[in-house]
Parts: sequence; C-alpha cells; structure tokens
Amino acid sequence: MALMALAVAEEHKGEDALILDMRRVTLVADYFVLVTGRNLIHIDTMAEALDDRLGAAGHPLRHREGRRRAHWTLLDFGDVVVHLFTAEERRYYDLERLWGDADVVTRDG
Repeated sequence: MALMALAVAEEHKGEDALILDMRRVTLVADYFVLVTGRNLIHIDTMAEALDDRLGAAGHPLRHREGRRRAHWTLLDFGDVVVHLFTAEERRYYDLERLWGDADVVTRDG
C-alpha cells in the first residue's frame, strides 16, 4: 500500500517522495509516505487522488488532517500514513530527521 501511495503521488508530480519504514520505531503506523507538493492546490489534488485510488484498491481513508489549502495534509490509511507538505513546511517539520531511526524503503524492497 505504501508503494501504491508513492506511485500515485509521483503520477501527480509529487516531489521528493519517499517511504519510511516505521515498524521498529513507533506503533503509530507501519509506513510513512512523505511527499512535497508545489503549492496548496497541488497538495489538494494529490490528496484527492490518493483517497480515490487507495480507496478503490480496498484501503479506505480513516482520517484526514489538513483540509483544503493546508500546508501539511495528513492522510491516515491505517498501516500507512501519507504526509503531503509544501516545501517550506517539509523543511520546518523535517520528519526525516525526527524519525531518523526509520529505514528508507526502496522500490525493490
């Protein structure tokens, strides 16, 4: 599901997308998907696409934080949490550093 989320974000021109394997560092979720959007409309568009595509694949959205025009939108799909940021917000919150003990997942495992 995390790889599917990454693919959907990249299809919609999400930037600097990566997956963090959170299983050994927190019980919050198994994976975080981090993606930068070019602007607020771009983030909204990616959020809607992710909700549609993952939902259609049997992974319904459980919760969303950050409504339209948010600088950081969080999409909770249960085992996978997708974070969509503006570049400024992503730099400010720096989840890659905050969760630095998490492994980065590559497409081949």
